[in-house]
Amino acid sequence: MSDKTFASLGVPTPIITALTASGIDTPFPIQIDTLPDTLSGRDVLGRGKTGSGKTLAFSIPMVARLGGALAGGRRRPGRPLGLVLAPTRELATQITNTMSPLADAYNLRVTTIFGGISQARQVAALKSGVDIVVATPGRLEDLMKQGFLHLDAIEITVLDEADHMADLGFLPIVTKILKATPVGGQRLLFSATLDNGVDKLVNQFLHNEVLHSVDEANSPVAAMTHHVFETSGNDAKKEVVYKLASGTGRRILFMRTKHHAKKLAKALTDAGIPAVDLHGNLSQPQRDRNLAAFGEGAVNVLVATDVAARGVHVDNVELVIHVDPPMEHKAYLHRSGRTARAGAEGDVVTICLPTQQQDVASLLKKADIQVVPQKVNANSPEVLELVGEIAPYVKPAPREAKPQGGGGKSMGANAQRKRALRESQGQRPQKLTREGKPARDRSGRPPANENGARRTGAHKSSSQGGARSSQPRTAGASQRQRSARPQQGR
Repeated sequence: MSDKTFASLGVPTPIITALTASGIDTPFPIQIDTLPDTLSGRDVLGRGKTGSGKTLAFSIPMVARLGGALAGGRRRPGRPLGLVLAPTRELATQITNTMSPLADAYNLRVTTIFGGISQARQVAALKSGVDIVVATPGRLEDLMKQGFLHLDAIEITVLDEADHMADLGFLPIVTKILKATPVGGQRLLFSATLDNGVDKLVNQFLHNEVLHSVDEANSPVAAMTHHVFETSGNDAKKEVVYKLASGTGRRILFMRTKHHAKKLAKALTDAGIPAVDLHGNLSQPQRDRNLAAFGEGAVNVLVATDVAARGVHVDNVELVIHVDPPMEHKAYLHRSGRTARAGAEGDVVTICLPTQQQDVASLLKKADIQVVPQKVNANSPEVLELVGEIAPYVKPAPREAKPQGGGGKSMGANAQRKRALRESQGQRPQKLTREGKPARDRSGRPPANENGARRTGAHKSSSQGGARSSQPRTAGASQRQRSARPQQGR
């Protein structure tokens, strides 16, 4: 346990006060290592595992530097002084939430910029003047091209999760953005690894940088306990998943596909275990609502794809479940990092079918995770221990009935009364159109009347005045009538 304090590291008093108000009194190792250099204005390359406290490690020096800079009143529309680049919307939002209390101590304005929503509010914020922009690369570049944002006044730039930006193919855009910032500005880059071109960014844009590597790139978290549960088949797997999801604490269930995440969240909710989903098919307002419901405790279960593997921080997530094991070990570590964050403890469960045993073993070996697989069912002691107290059953909300007729319009009140009358008289219900009119059957003939007889042309009146013959016309009669007509010149 280090005896270092934020004050001894040189953190200004207003920021220390804001940290204390948020319940943060002791710096983490990556903060202890990097803050003396970042606060002095040096470029820093920080390497640390997920959940190690990187966000505060760069938020503190950014706010400290710009808080003093604004004493001169240099805020200008569309020209921020600080920039943070993040790979995903969720991570950008999380950074803003962490940084904002510190920025408030100096009356700094922080805004978040990302795609998937209208740019109108983001443009309005830039025009009113902001000090720090936290952004994803795509939307930021778009606003720069439109002339709403200029980076010529940036004094400090942060790249967070640079390795993930490389995985997503953002490095060309990131390179353009960094070239638009002043050469003499301070730059901080945080990444778990330096592969996939991240090292090129370091060599091109960081100058006389200091490397701080608190943990090995893929080192597991000591307070995290890993389990591998082997089930006999899909039915047994489903029972184990439902049991693990039924506890009272917060838990995140990871799926490979958006469809399966949505399907499982609905199935759990229908089973009395309220759950929300998080994946790429949701709009940003839907993502925000679902994350808020999970973070505020309205639901205890979040079913997500890898979109939540980075940047989603919710306190006290006690269990992460890999319902579908990920494809590679880096995804496993980032998914698992949603629990046991900031020194807390947590459990990680990987559910494995017989056909997945070899793949899971290889995955864990690459992640440097040593765990003995256990064959379980829903009532195994190993499962029940992780479930703990069962949450109360929550009756699913009733779903609205689909409108009749299949076309989105409900049957008219008069048509409903007629149908009810026929049914009360023991008559076969008459098929109706969506407008409530009698429907024709597949033969194209009109429907039967109350006596079972079909309506024929005998019941129709001529629109030209005069009744038609009650005798049915034969094919021969029709032919004679056609041949008797006067020939018109051809």
